Amino acid sequence: MTELVATSNDVDGCRKLAREIAGELYIDERESWQHLPFRALLISSGDPERLREIADRGLYVAQRRIVKAGLPVVVGVFPLLHHPDKSHEEADAHWRDVHAPLALYHHQAMVHYSQLNVLESLAGEWIDGIALCGFATLDDFRQRFFSHADSERIINADVANFADTKRSPRRLVATRIC
Repeated sequence: MTELVATSNDVDGCRKLAREIAGELYIDERESWQHLPFRALLISSGDPERLREIADRGLYVAQRRIVKAGLPVVVGVFPLLHHPDKSHEEADAHWRDVHAPLALYHHQAMVHYSQLNVLESLAGEWIDGIALCGFATLDDFRQRFFSHADSERIINADVANFADTKRSPRRLVATRIC
């Protein structure tokens, strides 16, 4: 499924637009947010010009892959840039075919997992994709993000196979608004 993805620091504008267009909105509500690449992520299949109005950080055409369907309350939003030794397509294939099954095994408390594979940048800096890792509670996100003693090491090692872990933007801890 191809969708538009807007990244923004205009939280109020995103809230308003999400209501108007029935978009899917994730907001990081932390007071200290200046270290983040963006504060809000709005997904829609609507008019790109409407999203361009609030997309002060970036606007992308992305293919969404729902790996695990569920209704999360708290979502880790992980923007990623491909590993420098891989093309976008090679990194995406690894993310889809190798990492997704690992993520399901090593993040057992995760109730939702989507991969947004960026196909085109309409505005802003290029990113290769955005992972949406959803959990039922903030406690599940903080305390049960990894399922097993070795899960963090295994996941981090695998991410380093397809993503540039030094250049990929910081993650958001977002609340799904709508």
